[in-house]
Amino acid sequence: PDRLYWPDEGVTKEGLANYYTEVWPLIGPFIVGRPLALLRAPEGIGGQTFFQKHSWRGMNKNIQLVDDPQETNPDDKLLMISDLDGLIGLVQSAVLEIHPWGSTIKDIEHPDMIIMDLDPGDGVPWSKVIEAAFEVKTRLEAEGLAAFVKTSGGKGLHVVSPLKPETDWTETKDFTHRIADDMARDDPDHYVATITKSKRHGKILVDYLRNGRGNTAVAPYSTRARKGAAVSMPLAWEELNEAIGPAYFTVMNAPARIASLTKNPWEDFRASARPIKVRK
Repeated sequence: PDRLYWPDEGVTKEGLANYYTEVWPLIGPFIVGRPLALLRAPEGIGGQTFFQKHSWRGMNKNIQLVDDPQETNPDDKLLMISDLDGLIGLVQSAVLEIHPWGSTIKDIEHPDMIIMDLDPGDGVPWSKVIEAAFEVKTRLEAEGLAAFVKTSGGKGLHVVSPLKPETDWTETKDFTHRIADDMARDDPDHYVATITKSKRHGKILVDYLRNGRGNTAVAPYSTRARKGAAVSMPLAWEELNEAIGPAYFTVMNAPARIASLTKNPWEDFRASARPIKVRK
């Protein structure tokens, strides 16, 4: 329990378990019953980190294995948890980031959310990232979708829309690709839709690639395996300001923030789900 996962902040394995126990009612709906990609750091953030998408020797018994209908190797099963014991099993296994798929195990081929990851290049002020988030919100709402926002715990913001799981992965990714391309075309001085580093200085990458089958983004309330012990925090749109940066919320201050809220800003997330309108 006293193994240090974030040495500079003094956050131990036990401290991480306590944090997740406290936020379990909030994080649970976003990670239970979904395929998971896990960033593990057995020696803490100062040691080796690696992504884990399949089972490993000595895996905690509360982490479950489920079949991937498109996987030909029967040993390459997907990872899933069903309860708080499963989440604590992830903590025991030095999982410092939880990246769920955008679909559930029960309907794995039809996403029930999309994520637009706004990743600023060098030289982009935080105010411009906030503007980009509102631009994505406007475009999603014009398509009949609801839009929610969270800090990434890294450098940017994530704009997330809950979906009725009616479109497949290809249709869903094509939809998000179009949103990103439209933003880059309409305002090429501020946005790009391609990963190429050389094109990103002073611009914001509108990353739609989180929305393909097997691609993931960090879960709401998940920690990040970076200095500062930041967490990805859901916000109300009116909370977006230059004082709250992408890594502002941490394991240390997140519980107090959550306790102070009169309403969970993502309380209506699942009830706001709408279908994507596929253009023929």
